[in-house]
Amino acid sequence: MTVQRLGEQGFVSTRQERFFKKDDYWYYNTREGVAIGPFDSLDEARVGATEFIDFIMGAGAPLIPTLERYGRHAA
Repeated sequence: MTVQRLGEQGFVSTRQERFFKKDDYWYYNTREGVAIGPFDSLDEARVGATEFIDFIMGAGAPLIPTLERYGRHAA
């Protein structure tokens, strides 16, 4: 069972782990499927994710289609 986060309504999809390690570097995934990194440590990746979320919240809805477009091409 997946628990709703503050402000979520309706169906909650299965959550994936946001952080992962590849070739001794840390990355995080956005909701749109974009892997961002590399970071030297998990703590640095967590700070990066927090800063990214703050940026997105400030940028607003017009940025989301761009992220989704690039997320489809990330691999």
